[in-house]
Amino acid sequence: MQKRKLGKSNLEVSAIGLGCMGLSFGLGPAVEKQHGIDLIRAAVDRGVTFFDTAEVYGPWTNEELVGEALAPVRDKVVIATKFGWKIDDEGKNTGALDSRPERIKRVADASLKRLKTDVIDLFYQHRVDPEVPIEDVAGAVKELIQAGKVKHFGLSEAGVKTIRRAHAVQPVAALQSEYSLFWREPEQEILPTLEELGIGFVPFSPLGKGFLTGTINEDTQFDKSDFRNIVPRFTPENRKANQTLVDVVGKFAKQKGVTPARIALAWILAQKPWIVPIPGTTKLHRLEENIGAAAVELTPDDLQAIDSATSQVKVEGARYPEHLEKMVGR
Repeated sequence: MQKRKLGKSNLEVSAIGLGCMGLSFGLGPAVEKQHGIDLIRAAVDRGVTFFDTAEVYGPWTNEELVGEALAPVRDKVVIATKFGWKIDDEGKNTGALDSRPERIKRVADASLKRLKTDVIDLFYQHRVDPEVPIEDVAGAVKELIQAGKVKHFGLSEAGVKTIRRAHAVQPVAALQSEYSLFWREPEQEILPTLEELGIGFVPFSPLGKGFLTGTINEDTQFDKSDFRNIVPRFTPENRKANQTLVDVVGKFAKQKGVTPARIALAWILAQKPWIVPIPGTTKLHRLEENIGAAAVELTPDDLQAIDSATSQVKVEGARYPEHLEKMVGR
């Protein structure tokens, strides 16, 4: 597996990481613990060194799973986790945000225990909290870095102004936001800003929450616990309309003799050398399929053809329900 550096941070990771959320939360029932551990260790065996979790996934159970799975190889991997949601004493996500400095420090200590480690490699603010100045958030993480509990500071779904203000207090190593052939909005302002500041980019949902794999259609039924049930882009009528994009990706995949997922991931990798996608999966064969994208070569002509064909497709439906849409890009 090739390695990449996230911007100017010198944080070096495998070209493709593993988003671990779906093992515990968000995309149907949690997998059995041993299955999750086996999958994460299979990723390590295949060269993946970058693993993404968050305290809110579960809450807490995903960090515990990642910590246990990676404990034997802790010195060989990079673990990213996140703070910023308000979780009550019973372990439920309240849906509110809380990035007060004292809370950030408490979360760091708790995450360190769950992850069975003495340092968090990359600590993201999960969503921008409008009640707490970003300078205070960056300052709190800076103190954690000085204390040796955190190595790098990250932001998730932040807008350009917030990124600049945070970066001025504590250099931001990486921004994590959604990006794929299904959602290209970051190209407008975010990517140029990251390039200017030397910040790495970690796209989540690089396969459009599974849509770009070609395995989801208008008739697909999601488990009742699956987040996609409340995503406007995933209503049956929007899935039917958006099938055109999947067909375009599928056509290029056929030409290259690879799967649509590999084309979608290879396209992201070809955009910038400091972009590291983190597709998630619960299945070993999908893990191997995703990792294989790093070996797919797309020529400038290929990229131009993909851009030309996909730019003619209008994606229908918002990527978040309204209450979550308000929390991004600020």
